[in-house]
Amino acid sequence: MKATAAPGGPGRLESLDAFRGLTIAAMILVSTPGTWEAVYGALDHAVWHGWTPTDLIFPFLLFAMGAAVPVALARRRGGRPVGQHVMRRGLMLFGLGLLLNAIELNRPFAWSTFPVLGVLQRIAIVYVAIAWLTGRTSLRTQVIAAVSVLLGYWAAMKLVPVPGFGAGVLTPDGNLASALDRWVLGRHMWHPPWEAEGLLSTAPAIVTALCGVFAGQWISGSGDRRHRGALLWTAGAAATLVGLLWGRTFPINKSLWTSSFALFSAGMAAQGLALCHWMIDGRHWRGWSTPFLAFGRNPLFAYFCSVVLDTILTRWKINGIDLKWRIYSPVFRSWAVPCCGAANASLFYAIAYVAFWGGIVWILHRQRLFVGI
Repeated sequence: MKATAAPGGPGRLESLDAFRGLTIAAMILVSTPGTWEAVYGALDHAVWHGWTPTDLIFPFLLFAMGAAVPVALARRRGGRPVGQHVMRRGLMLFGLGLLLNAIELNRPFAWSTFPVLGVLQRIAIVYVAIAWLTGRTSLRTQVIAAVSVLLGYWAAMKLVPVPGFGAGVLTPDGNLASALDRWVLGRHMWHPPWEAEGLLSTAPAIVTALCGVFAGQWISGSGDRRHRGALLWTAGAAATLVGLLWGRTFPINKSLWTSSFALFSAGMAAQGLALCHWMIDGRHWRGWSTPFLAFGRNPLFAYFCSVVLDTILTRWKINGIDLKWRIYSPVFRSWAVPCCGAANASLFYAIAYVAFWGGIVWILHRQRLFVGI
């Protein structure tokens, strides 16, 4: 990673930065409770089918990335070849993901069982795919590709038989996506027999980001912008409804990133971005967004470093007690559990952790420093 002057310019949307910053702050919040023994259901992932607000955070991040890619690449045209920049950035993101896997690994390191996929690896793959599609194809082709992937993934998951299970089985070990991961990745998985950021399920995740491309191009387009936010919200609500209806036959499932989930989450993200656009770019209500702009300008730094620090606090033990518990128990648990309950004590720690990283990215924001790759 490297630090440069913060980017700016007329093509930059503060609402998109704020939306991305909100997403990163939420990602840190749900990833670092005081203790996993006491977590509100809304702040944890659905066990399998269904969804919670936490399940929407990663697709929101992919959606925001998709919205920013066309503008970001347009700034680079005329300088270093865009294709070279995209591949370099994709490889570095994937490499950082592998490094994060090594840091987070909660079992003795062994290459034979080292997980090769993860959040940053999926972001890297989706980023390269989105950059290629937006740079080489027309809007019509992109729409056709999105529809084809969603329908094709649905058909494959429903119709292609899995040895030992048959067709249309959507259990953790019986679905086609998990079977393909086991066949290709072998033991290089986080939690066999399935992988949360698996290979086949990355295809509909690309569609979620592609919906972000459509949204970003729409709200940043030339001409009268007065009603763009409202139309984006309406389109998002329609996509959410279609996703919910589709979920009756192809269940909403983040781990499988089912087509219904891809459409549902993209619709929810579009509504969230539309609200940010209306408040910040339309009504100029910017005061509330300042902390999230800081997160939004340094999203990779905030996410990567917050995970690393949390892992250090969890793994580093003094007299058999990890540092995180030594902070959480006296500072939060001791008073919050008796008066507010264990779940709130755990939540208070997570909020404080987000605020800590908010202070760091705010300093970078004030210094106009952007840490990226």
